[in-house]
This record gives sequence, C-alpha cells and structure tokens, in this order.
Amino acid sequence: MNAPPTLEINGTAIDATFAEAFPMKATRLLITAHTQSWAMNAANSLTGFATSVIGCGCEAGVERLLGDDETPDGRPGVAVLLFAVSSKELAKQIGRRVGQCVLTCPTTAVFGGIDPATSRAPLSDRAPLGSGLRFFGDGWQISKMIGPTRYWRVPVMDGEFVCEDTAATVKAVGGGNLLFLARDTDAALAAAEAAVAAMRRLPNVVMPFPGGIVRSGSKVGSRYAGASASTNDAFCPSLLGLAARSKLSAEVGCVLEIVIDGLTDTDVGAAMTAGIEAATALGGTRGVLRISAGNYGGKLGPYHFHLHELAAGLDRGRA
Repeated sequence: MNAPPTLEINGTAIDATFAEAFPMKATRLLITAHTQSWAMNAANSLTGFATSVIGCGCEAGVERLLGDDETPDGRPGVAVLLFAVSSKELAKQIGRRVGQCVLTCPTTAVFGGIDPATSRAPLSDRAPLGSGLRFFGDGWQISKMIGPTRYWRVPVMDGEFVCEDTAATVKAVGGGNLLFLARDTDAALAAAEAAVAAMRRLPNVVMPFPGGIVRSGSKVGSRYAGASASTNDAFCPSLLGLAARSKLSAEVGCVLEIVIDGLTDTDVGAAMTAGIEAATALGGTRGVLRISAGNYGGKLGPYHFHLHELAAGLDRGRA
C-alpha cells in the first residue's frame, strides 16, 4: 500500500485525514432592537451555554451583524444560527432561549431568518416562535397578518414585543473540525484565532465554542460507565508517552480545535478551507506545526471533509 502524500504549506504539515460531520437541524433567527448593542445583548444571551449538543441541547452562535436595510422592521439587528440533533429538540431550544433571552431584552423583536424561496439548505419543518411566546401576553396579545406571514404583538413594559409566528428550519451539518498542533500555547492560539476570524467572514456557519475555539476535544465513549464522551487523549500533549494511541510528536506543546456547524456541507467545507489558509499563513516558523482533524473512522456521520482536498488550492509546495 502506498503511503499517503505529505502536504506541506508554508512549513505547516497538513495531515492526510478527514473531519467527520453529521446531520443536524438548524434555523436562523433575526433579532432586532432599538440599537445594535441591544440586539447583540439578546443574541449573546440566546447563544450562551450552546457549545455542544453533548451537554447543552443545542449549538448556536452569532452569524453576523445586520444593517437596518436587512431586517424586516428596518432596525439594526443580529443574525444567529441554532443547531440541534432533531426538529423536536431544536423547537424546544428556540422556545426556551427566545422566551428567556430575547423577550426579556429591552426593545427587541425576533423574526425567522430562513427564506424558503432562496435557501440552499433542504427545508425541514417550521418551529413555533411567536405561536408559543404569545401566551405571555395573558390575553392582551394581538395577531397581525402581513401577506402570508403571521406576527404577534405582545405587550411588555417598554412597549410591544413583536415576534414572527414560526421559523423555518432546515437540514444542516454539524461537527466539521480542525485541529491545530503547535509548538506552544501562543502559537496554537494565534493559529486558531486567525482561523476563526477568517471563518467568521463567511455566511451560514458558526463556531459555537468560546471564542470559536475548544481545548477539550473529545472522543466518543469513556472507560467510565455513563459517560458518552471523554478527553481526546490522542491529542493531549501531557499524555505523550503515556497514551498508546498518541498522535503527537515531542515538539507539539499545545493543540486547539475549532468545531464548525453550517447550513450545508459546502458551507462547512468553505469555512474549513478558510481556516486552513489563515493558519498556514502563519506557518511553521511561527510554530504552527501541523493541521489535523477528528474522525471516528467514518462511523459517526456521512460528511467527510478530507483536508488534502480542501487545501489543494492552497498548496504552496509538497514536502
């Protein structure tokens, strides 16, 4: 059997491996407010505690800021994306998070952000939005139809909370990932931060972990009963020489991961490519030694993002 080719860009090796991602359900919500800072307050609250479906119920993040010419009510806003493993769980998370984090926030309104007419992601269902939150109005709420869309006006102490009746949901992709193997913490952070910044310039994706980066990469299963996931010992520098399955060499002092959720596999692949390009721009001389990815032999999900294929257009020399 021939050994896989070694791809090196600017002194950073790209592993001959793939990231394994899986189907999810997702929606986009548009949060508007009197000022963009208040829309962002609501968005940050809504997307809090939403890093991983392992323990949070959903994965969510801010997609981008919106100008007043991009929102249904002509006010500044923020677009957020939410991902869950099922339509039922996604609907539950939407109801709880909008009710506790957007309805409560001064001057906000919320609208569905998936346009069925233009969505590239396959439509899945519609999730309750105002149709559930309207009951907070205690009978004082008012329904209004504008074209085919129903909205709810719920009286609150600063005026009215306006909310679209439902939000379209789509089939989506979760769990795309990149691993940055670096000489030390400074180099790993620089690579991961540059990659997140590049990814955030793209539409239809979020990186749900704090600052877009996760240090506690996991593997499926554990030696302890009841634990569904545990530390990815193969990429823990402190276990070099102790873990039989270590994939690290002695010069690797820090590994950081980025997890990417997107509305389509094309969106996830584009974000991963942007991340590889940003990290390799720093290169080996800045301590970015290798870029790898996490997979489970193809058993976890049907979406496989091969790093060499993603980086092919970025190749600036093979080792």
